[in-house]
Amino acid sequence: TPPVFKSSQKTLTMVACGLTKHLCNYSSPKLISFPSIGCGSVKLVMYAGVVTYICCAFVFQKRYQEKEELTSAVRINLKGVAYADRIWDAAEYTMPMQASLNSTDSFFVMTNIIKTENQLQQTCPEYPIAKAICSSDKSCEKGSADVHGNGVQTGRCVQYNATYKTCEIMAWCPIQKEENPPVPAVLRNSEDFTVLIKNNIHFPTFNYTAQNISPKLNISCKFNKVTSPLCPIFRLGDIIKEAKENYSEMAVKGGIIAIEIKWDCNLDSWSHHCSPEYSFRRLDDKTRTHYAGFSFRFARHYKLPNGSEHRTLFKAYGIRFDVLVFGMAGKFNAIEFFTFLGSTITYFGLAVTIIEMCFCLYNCSNCCKIAFCENVIRKKYEAVLMPEQVMFVSHVDEPQIAVVKMPLKMSLQNAKSSVFENHFVKFYDPRIYESSENHSTGQCELRELTQNIPSSDCPKWCNCSRCNESEKYHEQLCCRKTDGPCITTTRWFMQLVLSRDTLNKALLYKDPFVDLTGHKSNSQLRRVAYKQYIHWRFGSFDLEDRAIVPNCCRKLIRNTYPNTDGQYTGFNME
Repeated sequence: TPPVFKSSQKTLTMVACGLTKHLCNYSSPKLISFPSIGCGSVKLVMYAGVVTYICCAFVFQKRYQEKEELTSAVRINLKGVAYADRIWDAAEYTMPMQASLNSTDSFFVMTNIIKTENQLQQTCPEYPIAKAICSSDKSCEKGSADVHGNGVQTGRCVQYNATYKTCEIMAWCPIQKEENPPVPAVLRNSEDFTVLIKNNIHFPTFNYTAQNISPKLNISCKFNKVTSPLCPIFRLGDIIKEAKENYSEMAVKGGIIAIEIKWDCNLDSWSHHCSPEYSFRRLDDKTRTHYAGFSFRFARHYKLPNGSEHRTLFKAYGIRFDVLVFGMAGKFNAIEFFTFLGSTITYFGLAVTIIEMCFCLYNCSNCCKIAFCENVIRKKYEAVLMPEQVMFVSHVDEPQIAVVKMPLKMSLQNAKSSVFENHFVKFYDPRIYESSENHSTGQCELRELTQNIPSSDCPKWCNCSRCNESEKYHEQLCCRKTDGPCITTTRWFMQLVLSRDTLNKALLYKDPFVDLTGHKSNSQLRRVAYKQYIHWRFGSFDLEDRAIVPNCCRKLIRNTYPNTDGQYTGFNME
């Protein structure tokens, strides 16, 4: 097998193993918890709002259901008889052709009329509209027709009445005059007419069909929003009243009324409900005087015994009723349920987002400093610094870890530093742990801790009087920030860092078969002593690579566990 092929195969195997390991691992975010009445109250209010929204959405909006719009068919039967100079029945006051011009779900009821009888095709003066008024034949153009006129001009100017002359036209004469409709309306009694609306609906997805007529329908019922809300028989006067209009006034010029049928169907077996809800409203704008109402013209033609044709022209005013059917059906669907539930669960994170935004805005502003917020931000946001660019320092008389950026331009002891994190000092007062039989020893050690022994050959940067002079800036570090006793004089330094028994146990804990008697034993003890100090003073081994052991501590560790040749490499661990 070629070496290139083996290398590629090995690479693919490593990639596959890495992917498998990644897929089998689980990562969880790290959170911090802190007591705060304000933040806790915001969180509880937001949680309560989300829970309320979820409950309302489930109960009222039924967001767990699959929804579908209906398909509908409407049939209309209108009944009623009125008398106005003669009998008017449903065949006369109902105009199906008017409905067909607009919608199959509409019907028109005539309420008022202007009638022009015995019209013949002949010449007569035009109605005096602006373009028809003339003073001589020159004002009239033969063969022209005005869209607002009633016929074709003959070219003659004739007398219309004592006031006006108009162009003569060939038309159905006498022409119908433009006049206001009669008041009160001719067929005002049509408000007592009744209409039966038959509505069938279908939901294809659910294969469900329904109608607004119950098998137990009482045919003598009349719709009433309170007593008979499901009756499909409507009195026209009641429809207009429900639309908040007056029938007598509306009958004069007519109008357009919407009969809305809303279906809100719940097809779940445990709460099945599917019935129509009726509502009514006026569609045309009655405030616009010149355009209010609804009217059109139609004619009835007759043959005279001599074979000539004449007609009766009607200008009909009335109410057009548009039946508008709409609605939805819903049925439980597991996918919809879990989709909605999953999306709303994310709303709980809104409370955390709002609180985090407040902390972020505070962190970006420099107007004021709040100790609580500073502490939370320090704990929550950790600055990631490159290890080779910083050093970590811990002084016995300061309650935090300090970070110093490299390169150094002065001694590490006096270099500018910043707080890395809150670090409660693990240096405890020896008096607390002294037993009664060692009381005198404790008193002597206490006196040793509270005394500052000056030294004439001590470096300027040293505050404990136990450091050695060094030319390297990063080695110029004392265990204290201010003058005071050295940490190496304490019983705890002796027990935790220098004690051979403690260090041997630490080595055996890591490697039970380690050789503690060889020539390298001092090197091993020295390294573990450094680690013990870092764990004691820095609280963790995580900072081991860049944590600096003070000059005085390093000197005592090296003197206790010296190298055979007296040579040491490195600074922290050697």
